[in-house]
Amino acid sequence: MGNPIAHEGRMMDAVKLTLVGVLLLAAGCVAMLSGVLLPSDVVVVADRVLPILGFVVAITVVAELSARAGIFDAVAAVLARVSRGRIWVLWVLVLMFGVVATAFLSLDTTAVLLTPIVIVLARSNGLPVLPFAMATVVIANTASLTLPVSNLTNLLATDLLARLGDVSFLTLMGAASLAAIVVSASVLGIKYRRSLAGHFTPMNATRPADILLFRLTAVVVVALLPFLVVASSPWVPASIAAGILILLFLWRRPGVIRLTLVPWSLLVFASGLFLATAAAEALGSAQIVAAIAGEGENLLDLMRLSFVSAATANLIDNLPAYLAMEPAATSAPRVGALLIGVNAGPLITPWASLATLLWYQRLSAMDVKITWRSFVLTGLVVAPLTVAASALVLFATT
Repeated sequence: MGNPIAHEGRMMDAVKLTLVGVLLLAAGCVAMLSGVLLPSDVVVVADRVLPILGFVVAITVVAELSARAGIFDAVAAVLARVSRGRIWVLWVLVLMFGVVATAFLSLDTTAVLLTPIVIVLARSNGLPVLPFAMATVVIANTASLTLPVSNLTNLLATDLLARLGDVSFLTLMGAASLAAIVVSASVLGIKYRRSLAGHFTPMNATRPADILLFRLTAVVVVALLPFLVVASSPWVPASIAAGILILLFLWRRPGVIRLTLVPWSLLVFASGLFLATAAAEALGSAQIVAAIAGEGENLLDLMRLSFVSAATANLIDNLPAYLAMEPAATSAPRVGALLIGVNAGPLITPWASLATLLWYQRLSAMDVKITWRSFVLTGLVVAPLTVAASALVLFATT
């Protein structure tokens, strides 16, 4: 049985998120009724947003059912054994696993899949949860600069880069991505250095309650990973995997399959956010943002675009921030600066990226308490340093 107080807290968080989403949807509907937002504008927004939301739903279901099958417990046991009882080594392994997962599976997948692993890992070995949990969300955002599939904003930017010329994404962003990973990890390592000192005795792995369900679920998850890399529409393989897992659980553990597997509050919030952002763009916000972001490709120009993009992402979420700032990205270096801001910068407010919201939802589901004050204060240090270092490296390598 879960903690009833924690459950009540999760319900309150979901209600608050839903209410904000409803208000944003209402604002978007008013814009439509008043003629500010045309039906054609809504179609364009839906065309770009629906695959994103479909992916979030599918991968959340995959993560939930994988956790119920015992996948996360098994991975946590392997990481603990490889670390040989050294806390800092275990923490570095978690960071490395997060980088790989984010690079190939996207930051949202990392937030959903890796967060339960590190929580189980820390708890089962008597370690403080916070350093591992914070490492997960920070590295999910900062490592999302690595490949086109690492972040949905990257997929949008890839199309833009193709229009600007034959520019390789990895050539453009590789060094800046490495800088973002190293700087953000270093800041966290300094912050949590005392908690990461010392040793622990790795706990023995527990046998899954249903070994057949565990093995079949593992096969589905492992088979899903390469398809997420090569698929042009990641929501398709994620949805297929979610459907297969639902059928497996209906066969083996039917009581687990409930409508609450779907993150309804997050869907309402994200839908309202995108619609309200489209209405703001129709009112001329793009021109205002472009004026603030400036132009040019010298170091100060790129820094300016990166920090304005980061600030915008922390205000309205990184995906609508990218869409709003895209007109200011008139060259490959400026595309890179924009991505640095909207990928590595959303670490201050809880709504700055869907990955952060998914991460917090995973924490709440596992009764882990973290105050947004602590998150914001950490982000106020990590985000500016990471964005500045990445923009500097981008300028030096382009």
